[in-house]
Amino acid sequence: MPEPILNDISHRRYNPLRGSWILVSPHRTKRPWQGQEEAAAATTLPVHDPSCYLCPGNKRAAGNVNPQYENTLVFVNDYSAVKEVQTDYKAPDRDGSLSSLFLQAEPVTGKCYVVTFAPSHNLTLADLAPSKIVLVIETWTNLYTAHLSPSSPLVKTVAPTTLPPSNSHDNHVHPNAQYRYMQIFENKGAAMGCSNPHPHGQIWTTSSLPEEPAIELEQFKRYHREQGGCHMLEDYAKLEVDEEERIVYANAAFVAICPWWATWPFEILIIARRHRRALTDLSLEEKEQLAGIIAEVTRRYDNLFETQFPYSMGLHQAPLEGSDVEIECSYFHIHFYPPLLRSATVRKFLVGYEMMAEPQRDITPEQAAERLRGCGGVLYRKKLQEQEEQ
Repeated sequence: MPEPILNDISHRRYNPLRGSWILVSPHRTKRPWQGQEEAAAATTLPVHDPSCYLCPGNKRAAGNVNPQYENTLVFVNDYSAVKEVQTDYKAPDRDGSLSSLFLQAEPVTGKCYVVTFAPSHNLTLADLAPSKIVLVIETWTNLYTAHLSPSSPLVKTVAPTTLPPSNSHDNHVHPNAQYRYMQIFENKGAAMGCSNPHPHGQIWTTSSLPEEPAIELEQFKRYHREQGGCHMLEDYAKLEVDEEERIVYANAAFVAICPWWATWPFEILIIARRHRRALTDLSLEEKEQLAGIIAEVTRRYDNLFETQFPYSMGLHQAPLEGSDVEIECSYFHIHFYPPLLRSATVRKFLVGYEMMAEPQRDITPEQAAERLRGCGGVLYRKKLQEQEEQ
């Protein structure tokens, strides 16, 4: 529990996941707010949009027609950020030259997917029952499993229920090469650059290990080595459960926390209570628990400002291919990075000092967690709908 004085003075907090610091200025929250206050936003989207390239039966940009799917749909992104096949590139031999120091490049190949969460155009994860979110988690797990290296220690623990999918919608997912990492993520809302409101996420597999998970993995390995084989996030989850102050919601398998070092005002970190390296380590019961906590987090987000709360959400887990030490030290967790600060339209921007020096926040994680804990219950949109029907 933070010392009371930290609620009134500017201070820095350490982020062990990145080995970095963030400036916290809690006294700034006492500034009077004279900005706009918005009324609750009702959903106005149709169940099916004929112009949406993610709705069942519609044509996509590349000309393919979506099947009449009932739960999730997986397809290769028509506008992939990386390609499976491209012209070979080898860096020129410039040893000793300035260009060899400053003008470095390396090729990256991979495969990108789109995963719809539901056939209905007007739903989000906050609207879905946990039983429906479990199907999304199973789809993530199937795709992750299909791309695992045969030499990965994780292959030995894969249950038959998580083998690569064989239905007609998903049987094209087998890669033509072994990739290093799979990033599963969702951008929700136009504020986060999402171009289509249909509930969906993306999956990018790449031949390289991206910077953010690479930084975390190095921190996990160091902690594991220096703390006698303990896992950083397992220890951190125990600490937060004991202190309770930053917990938004918890169940038997996972905790949702506004972390001590959070950068975004209502940032949440979902952590497995016990060491789980990847989705493939989760039992069916744990997947149900994960679905439940995702439903709780997203519903509380929407209820906070009674709006479709924007965020970027991403899963971090073991690389598809890596050393035994890398796989063992990996720890499954989910980041939620939402930009909203005071209302449905007032956002936090990482600008000025935060771009030039280090991240900064006003509202403390403890204050954010308290507010989100109070936003449980029925989704506000359902209440509005019930009032309209009366």
